[in-house]
Amino acid sequence: MALASAFVRSGKVRDLYAVGDDRLLLVASDRLSAFDVILPTPIADKGRILTGLSRFWFRETADIVANHLLSTDPADLPAELTGGDAAVLAGLRGRMMLGRRAEVLPVECVVRGYVSGSGWKDYRARGAICGVALPAGLRESDRLPEPIFTPAWKAPAGAHDENIAFERVVELVGDAGLAARVRDASLALYARGAAVCERAGIILADTKFEFGVAPDGELLLIDEAMTPDSSRFWDAAAYEPGRAQASYDKQFVRDWLEAQPWAKTAPGPDLPDDVVAGTRARYVEAYERITGASFARYLSEDVIA
Repeated sequence: MALASAFVRSGKVRDLYAVGDDRLLLVASDRLSAFDVILPTPIADKGRILTGLSRFWFRETADIVANHLLSTDPADLPAELTGGDAAVLAGLRGRMMLGRRAEVLPVECVVRGYVSGSGWKDYRARGAICGVALPAGLRESDRLPEPIFTPAWKAPAGAHDENIAFERVVELVGDAGLAARVRDASLALYARGAAVCERAGIILADTKFEFGVAPDGELLLIDEAMTPDSSRFWDAAAYEPGRAQASYDKQFVRDWLEAQPWAKTAPGPDLPDDVVAGTRARYVEAYERITGASFARYLSEDVIA
């Protein structure tokens, strides 16, 4: 197949293909990773959910920072890439993004509005997250006085990402001005996302962004944006600080995995049917509540609200 000849690499979820010298095709699979391990059981339509939500957010935040997205239409791909194969084109619908190439910055740009997950662990140990001192007496899942930028170093494959202070971001990026732009864009993106989610009755507890620099020097938001894979979404109606929250993200899978006799190394355990179904249902609900659109319509027509 022609597509295989353009293959660049596979990430935990997405497969990347070169389209000429200046574009990349990102295809979101149904793979699910947890604790940096790709699990053996796929979640049906997960790749399309992630792509649909990312498309929505790229549209909603284009005034804050430019993004890499050029097209989501398989017909825009060169014929030599797909071979004109109808099955290939159908398989790409709803799960592809044709984007601008960029030099990826080696930083996970995490923004937290609430203290949870690894941030909660850091806070209990040090009273701070990524060097950002926080008030004493916070409970798990408490809302922070204001959102904070808590970046992580993107570790090589096989290693865990490492929470870092902003000073380390400057070192990794190599430009204090660029590091500040990335931080400020991340905070602005989170604020926009949190406001949109709030109107849908969802709390955006935290999320992470990736950025790249285009050949012309333009800063681009790349990869995905505010999906259940990269965010913690909580139901505002059920929110109760002082404990972990029910979520619309893969925390549901993480909780199941934590209860298994598994050392968090590959290969991961097979997921039972109820966990697969529950995960898909949570992802679909997040898509529909945030976008206000039908996921069934997205599957059939490849359009978002």
